Amino acid sequence: MLRFSPILILLCFVSPIDGLAKVVDETEIDQKVREIAKTLRCAVCQTENIWESGAPLAHQMREAIRERVMQDQSAEEIRAYFHSRYGNYIMMEPPKQGINWLIWLAPFLLLFGGGVLLWREVKGWVTQTPASQPPPTLDEASRRRIERELHRNT
Repeated sequence: MLRFSPILILLCFVSPIDGLAKVVDETEIDQKVREIAKTLRCAVCQTENIWESGAPLAHQMREAIRERVMQDQSAEEIRAYFHSRYGNYIMMEPPKQGINWLIWLAPFLLLFGGGVLLWREVKGWVTQTPASQPPPTLDEASRRRIERELHRNT
């Protein structure tokens, strides 16, 4: 019996236990709430959408979305409601209008500007002319010393 106890313990951990598994059956309303909530930013967490946030305010916002979905409001109407209350900040993806174009275009403009500066700098390195004077000649003592060192190492 003692030989079988480690095997029984191992089987308990490996075999699925149906009593502990929870089946989540998502309704159409839940799917709509999730899709809308993923596009709105949590006002408390600031870097998470309200679907993934655990903040109490995010939970209230998810419930507000659920109520509006149950009232047959469209996703755009619900987003417009939250936009009217919180402004552009609430959107996970800021609208592409007005000064927000700068947010969308700035990385590309900076990348282009950096590329132009890098091109100019490299072009300057390549087109530099070498010095017009020849390198200085070695005096006789330096030449003999170099020859001694070369013969000593070989």
